[in-house]
Amino acid sequence: MEKLFPFIEYRGRKLFVEDVDVQAIAKRIGTPVYVYSKAAFSYWFNEFDSAFNDVEHLTAFAVKSCSNIAILRLLAEMGAGADTVSAGEIFRAINAGIAPEKIVFAGVGKRKDEMEYALSHGILMFNVESRQELETLNKVAEKLRKRARIAIRVNPDVDPKTHPYISTGLRTSKFGIDYDEAFDVYMKAKEMEWVEPIGIHFHIGSQILDVSPFEEASAKVADLVKALRDKGLDIEYFDAGGGLGINYHPEENPPSSSSLAERIVPFVKELDCKLILEPGRRISGNSGFLLTEVLYIKRKEGKIFYIVDAAMNDCMRPSLYDAYHHIVPAEKKENIEIVDVVGPVCETGDILAKERELGKCEQGDILAVLSAGAYGFSMSSNYNSRVRPAEILVSGSKFEVIRERETFGSLIEGEKIV
Repeated sequence: MEKLFPFIEYRGRKLFVEDVDVQAIAKRIGTPVYVYSKAAFSYWFNEFDSAFNDVEHLTAFAVKSCSNIAILRLLAEMGAGADTVSAGEIFRAINAGIAPEKIVFAGVGKRKDEMEYALSHGILMFNVESRQELETLNKVAEKLRKRARIAIRVNPDVDPKTHPYISTGLRTSKFGIDYDEAFDVYMKAKEMEWVEPIGIHFHIGSQILDVSPFEEASAKVADLVKALRDKGLDIEYFDAGGGLGINYHPEENPPSSSSLAERIVPFVKELDCKLILEPGRRISGNSGFLLTEVLYIKRKEGKIFYIVDAAMNDCMRPSLYDAYHHIVPAEKKENIEIVDVVGPVCETGDILAKERELGKCEQGDILAVLSAGAYGFSMSSNYNSRVRPAEILVSGSKFEVIRERETFGSLIEGEKIV
């Protein structure tokens, strides 16, 4: 037995997720297909959530990372809340059974109709990201005669040491309100009739593998909480966001959730706040993978291409971020060769892996693109008029379809010829 990630392992020569041979999934459902492990979701949620048991806290799962309602229902049953960035995500969370009082609403561009939707459903709070948003929210709340509970998203200008596209806590980022400006914005909110400042929020980035920036950010934000309390603001919630990274290669060792807790919890205890955390990738990333079939093998002088039926529209991260996903065959192979794993989309950048060592495959073999549970299906598109994959949830020796593969009819639904 060779373990790759929890509940994803080789048994002999065959790749299993829990007690299911992944080739059985490919044979019955077809490819490409996203596969999630119920046991892995439980494992990773508990690994994260239990690390913060020393303080009252809410683990609000980042819906954007993996938004299928079956997954959200599974997490709701474990006690998770939801970190959302659109009215659509709030709709998903509520329909999955997540209580509105466990939902926070972030995002730099909330529309008025989205604010109305969130207010009408009584969510916990809005994470406000600009002065104009604050003013707009106050007007929307007045219209509905419902006070909007808020936190200000403070940009602590801390370098999270991750990919520039997923660094969100620097002064140059579009997210949040600069640290030096945040106090004045809170004072403005204090005078508004229809908003109620109850928390403070920061989120410095994603896929962070050094926990020290979380401590630096927490210290700065804690000082701001003390200054706000001196002015009579009752800051009840300390929202430290998400961003703790995972290992995209089985041999890597990412920081533990307990190491993150050690950096944040002391400040929360000192402030006597309730802690909110917004993990996404940490819970979903290594709980899922993408299965794809080798359609063709093209051998050129000095180059080998495995052309598979999954593409950049199915798994965007490698093309968008040049991100690494570990890829393994569903059945172990001999004779390693160096290949590019590429998709059928008409873009040169449609590459899932470049110059990768893989066991020598044949036409029809199945590959697993690992660590694709986060930002895999949720970032997929219909580019090239390709139908999006099915999604499967494995539990023990059984698996169920939790989202049907799209059809050609799905592609033109809502369109009309005039």
